[in-house]
Formats: sequence, structure tokens, C-alpha cells
Amino acid sequence: MTDSARLDLQRRQRIGMVEAIWGEHKTAEQIAAILLRLHSAGELALATRVDAAKAQVVADLLHAEPTVAALVNQLQFHAEARCLSLGEPAPWRDDLGEVVVLSGGTSDLPVASEAQLALRWHGVRCSCILDVGVAGLHRLLSQLEQLEPAQVLIACAGMEGALPTVLAGLVPQPVIGVPVSVGYGVSAGGQAALHGMLASCAPGLSVVNIDNGYGAAMAALRILNCGLNNGRAMADGQEP
Repeated sequence: MTDSARLDLQRRQRIGMVEAIWGEHKTAEQIAAILLRLHSAGELALATRVDAAKAQVVADLLHAEPTVAALVNQLQFHAEARCLSLGEPAPWRDDLGEVVVLSGGTSDLPVASEAQLALRWHGVRCSCILDVGVAGLHRLLSQLEQLEPAQVLIACAGMEGALPTVLAGLVPQPVIGVPVSVGYGVSAGGQAALHGMLASCAPGLSVVNIDNGYGAAMAALRILNCGLNNGRAMADGQEP
């Protein structure tokens, strides 16, 4: 297996997160080679947007290489998140706090799961609350107490994408909206949800691109790392 990718192996030291592999438009051979390079460099190895068939081909490629065949046992396909990982995630970092991922409906689960897995891979504790869309607002209201311990909230929603706006009007934490490509007709593959979130009247709502659970997770990680660094500076008697 060979690959010509220029990997950013210092990204975690520089900005606090690793380089993930965009798997949807890469071949199985490219994914396998990059996973191996990340793993051999001692970095977290995670590929997003990988289906079951491509994941199996990656496993077969690794198994066929005598020098790395043993690594197949460390290869994990995360079906709900549509991700492939090699090795172990980062140790838990309880100093960062917790993130809660919410979804409007169970159809948003793949995107919500991608966000949850990406955070887990970086050692961030993350829980997921499904099916709290605004079509039954009481479902969200009944969960507000469960959100209080979280430092950041990620809200995934398709259709008109109202969940992040409602959430940002109810709770004080940073809310990151993820438009999901779920919905009929004019939902237009997530465009209606994206535009609705961008036009939100809830101040301070942040929005990532359509179906970008990984991007939302990394935005949350940046917020958590910033809060941790500021807390340390204040403890040392410095200006944050």
C-alpha cells in the first residue's frame, strides 16, 4: 500500500486536534495507507464517511499485509457514525468537561453519532439525546435539566432546522447547529435547515456545514480547550 498524502502530524500539538481522513471520496487503499501512517506515528487514526463495504475492503487490505496483519484486530467500523478507526482513542480528559449532542429526530443519528465519536476519539465525554425536535417541543423541555452539566451543546436537525434556534434561546451554553440533509422537497438536502440556522434570531448560535458532525465536534473541542487554558491562566494569576 502506498499513498502520497501529506499528513499534518503536528496538528494535535499545534491546535489540539488530529487530522481526520475524509473517506467518502478516497479509495480503500488510500484510507488503509493513511490510517497506517497515522497509527505508526502514534497519532489518533479516524476516517469519516466510510460505508460498510469500503470498511471491509480496508480490513482485507490490512489483513493481506504480513507486516501489519495483526493491526486488523485494532480496526473498528463504527456503523452508526459511518467512521473507521485504527487503534485506541485518546484517554478521557475530564478536565475539558462534557458535551451533549442533540438531534431533532432519529434520522439525524448518523450525523449526531459522527460528532459524538469524534469527541470520544479526542477524550471528551459526550452523551447523545435523540428525538427532541420541535415538532414535540415538550420532549426538549423535559430534557433541559440533563443539559445543565454540559459545557457545549451540539444540535443536529433537518427539515427546517429549528432545534438549534430554540435550544439557544433556552440555555446559556454555546450551541453549535448542524443542518442535516433530511426532509422532503424544499428541504433541498439540508439547504433549508442551513439557511434557517444561519438566519436564526437566537444570538450567538454557531453553525457548521450540512451533515458536518465532525466539524461541529472540533468546534466544540476548540471551545473546551480555550476554556481550559483560560482557567489555567487565571489559576496562575495571569490575564486569560
